[in-house]
Amino acid sequence: MLLQLDCRPPWTARPPFSKASTTMHPHPKRSVLPSQFCSIPDSSLFVQLNRHGGGKWVAHSQKAGTQSELVNSSDVLDTFKTRRLKSESEGHPKVYRITRSLPIFLLLRLTQLNMCSSLITMFATSHHSATQIFGSMGAPFACISNSISKPVPMKLDVYLPSIQDLKWNFARLLYLFNVQIERNVTTSIIVLIVVCVSLVISGGLLFFILRDKKQSLEECFWEAWACLISTSTHLRQKTRIERILGFVLAIWGLLFYSRLLSTMTEQFRNNMQKLREGAQLQVLEADHIIVCGVNSHLPFILNQLNKYHEFSVRLGTANARRQRILLLADLPRKQLDTIADNVAKDLNHINVITKSGSLSMTKSFERAAANKARSIIILPTTADRYQVDTDAFLSVLALQPLPQMGSVPTIVEVSDSSTCELLRSISGLKVEPVENVAPKLFVQCSRQKGLFKIYTHLLNYRKNVFNLYSFPNLAGAKYSQLRQGFQKVVVCGLYRNGNICFHPKDDEVLKETDKVLYIGPIYRKKKQLHSSNVVTAETADHGKLEALEKNSECHENILKMKNTRLECIAKRPVKAQSKASDHDVGPKECILVLGWRPDVAEMIKEYDNYLGPGSSLEVLSDVPLSDRKRISNLKHVHVSHMVGNLMDYDTLKEAIFRIHGSIKKNEEVPLSIVVIAGCDWAFKDPTRVDKQSAYSILLAENICNKYGIKVENLVAEIIDSKLGKQLTRIRPTLTCIAAEEVMSRVTAQVVEENELNAVWQDILNAEGDEIYVKDISLYMKEGENPSFCELSERACLRREVAIGYVKNNKQVINPRPKSEPLSLGMSDSLIVISELEGTQDG
Repeated sequence: MLLQLDCRPPWTARPPFSKASTTMHPHPKRSVLPSQFCSIPDSSLFVQLNRHGGGKWVAHSQKAGTQSELVNSSDVLDTFKTRRLKSESEGHPKVYRITRSLPIFLLLRLTQLNMCSSLITMFATSHHSATQIFGSMGAPFACISNSISKPVPMKLDVYLPSIQDLKWNFARLLYLFNVQIERNVTTSIIVLIVVCVSLVISGGLLFFILRDKKQSLEECFWEAWACLISTSTHLRQKTRIERILGFVLAIWGLLFYSRLLSTMTEQFRNNMQKLREGAQLQVLEADHIIVCGVNSHLPFILNQLNKYHEFSVRLGTANARRQRILLLADLPRKQLDTIADNVAKDLNHINVITKSGSLSMTKSFERAAANKARSIIILPTTADRYQVDTDAFLSVLALQPLPQMGSVPTIVEVSDSSTCELLRSISGLKVEPVENVAPKLFVQCSRQKGLFKIYTHLLNYRKNVFNLYSFPNLAGAKYSQLRQGFQKVVVCGLYRNGNICFHPKDDEVLKETDKVLYIGPIYRKKKQLHSSNVVTAETADHGKLEALEKNSECHENILKMKNTRLECIAKRPVKAQSKASDHDVGPKECILVLGWRPDVAEMIKEYDNYLGPGSSLEVLSDVPLSDRKRISNLKHVHVSHMVGNLMDYDTLKEAIFRIHGSIKKNEEVPLSIVVIAGCDWAFKDPTRVDKQSAYSILLAENICNKYGIKVENLVAEIIDSKLGKQLTRIRPTLTCIAAEEVMSRVTAQVVEENELNAVWQDILNAEGDEIYVKDISLYMKEGENPSFCELSERACLRREVAIGYVKNNKQVINPRPKSEPLSLGMSDSLIVISELEGTQDG
């Protein structure tokens, strides 16, 4: 205030007011008498010192909007004049300016205190009348005509918050802080650092003040930091206040470091938890195989991949001693580790690592390094066939945004052939959908004894399997020359433009881009292939091929040989009506099916393709009739249903008597009993399901033997093939089929050789070629002793491919040598790949 008063101009006498100056006042009714006065400019108060007739000065003090009050101050002015002359005589104008203002300031403050009481009284008396006067001036334009009626700003009540509000706000602040810490533990570390810096700064400033600035500010900050990090530092303080301050800093230091240690420990624990869960971990692998999803196929696929890599290591074609397998599923990491340990504990040639993540998110596949993988397998994770295809489609779409995915084969298990076409239509990906035809495969194996062993043989890498290989040096040779020239393998067909043909014409010419499909051992590298039996046969028989080409010019000899072979074989009809027989219709049979799941409807349709008119099929299950899918458009089979527990003796006995009673006495109709695994086997414990299937089939056999009921086939669907082998060893009359294991091995084989997907799709498809065990009487007459090469040529006339034979219940695939007589009896069989509903090649 003194500086503000000091900047005012010196006290000077103003000239007298003129009359014209009175007209300058904003209010017309107000006027100022002409006099000499001095003023102190102020925002709320001004003072006028007017001189009246006798030379007496009167001070006028007036606040904004109030009337002025007169104060006699002659003594004050006389003192003021004396001090002014003295100050000017001593030559101190600045001191004079300050001192001249102090009396006036004191005078005005006293005047202001007297005005407060008068203002309160005046406001109380005028409030009621002002309300009545201005209350009527509420018209919209009243403020325009009357300047007094201008709008007054709204005066809001300002009050301190209550204690409850303060408590709620503080709790809200703590809540937000805890939420932030829960999301990110690093927030706590940041807060601790801020608190630590604040303590150091405040403590250093206090030390600096307490020591009277004798020590530098930097040293004081360092002293505060020392007290904070070392509890013994405050003991060296000299004064009482410094010791208290050091003690306080030491206590805060202990709290700070304990909290910091706990926060860092918690952060480390969270990071380790994320590593265990594997959701945020980036996989740094290359040439690995990603298996997406967990179901009952997983153990068989891993077992097959282990065998393949073991065989590759022996051949020298493996890139690593152990194959890396990444198991990716939408399950907790701990659960995945448990599954991997149980499944892969006996597999010595693969290394299984686990990762938790969503199978429909691109980020999960990106963290799994899917674009650097050798191949990707997507398994179904639910029993609903529609949801299986939907999940598979979403997983494939999640792979599409990743770069360089066009070179990584993606094998997807689906339940419908239409889904295969949809997945192949996705651009930028190399998708190989594998249709799960396990129900149809089960029916085929249950109808033909020994067919399951043939499939397992063709899917065992240690034995003869399907191979696709290109022979560019044989380009231009005819297919008949290839079939007859390769003596160490069985030539089955040609692979051209992504399609497989099991029955090319004899005059079909081999192209450089074609691949030959044959059954034989695995040969991976060119160097090994040249030293193999395949190439040895090719080199040894190359002259034979040329000789055959020259002999082909003798058309009469070829026709004579062909007619001789046609006389020894049974001709096929133009249009077959059944898969099981070359006759017009299939055999009449009675089948009792124990168990139910959604794909049993497909099994019944497959049975309808094999059986003839008049056949009956009974279904016994504890599943309600409302939950069983109705089957329509059946041509030959009549289906009936029973509700009951298939492990109950009386219920099973009633079902067997019922199906057996439908057979007429004079009619010999074969009876078959088939046990189907439960509907929850694929995604739960398969051991429990196998126990139920084994118990049911043994109980059915016991009932049939007790009551003398003849049963042609006793078939049980088993998930674990080891248990099936034990059952068949104890009871040779039983047939145990692990159809799902066969499908899992097919998937694993497609992983290693993607082009074999077309081969197995044709073989396992209902509209393609299938493997059959047929009676040898269809290819030879009694008393003949042909070689396998001769039987292959006769099978070719029936548009079939002979791949082996069954002699004395022993199966032989890819027999060697092929030119020697086999000495087969009429009770033996020939294993062929036959076209379904094919026409005879005239």
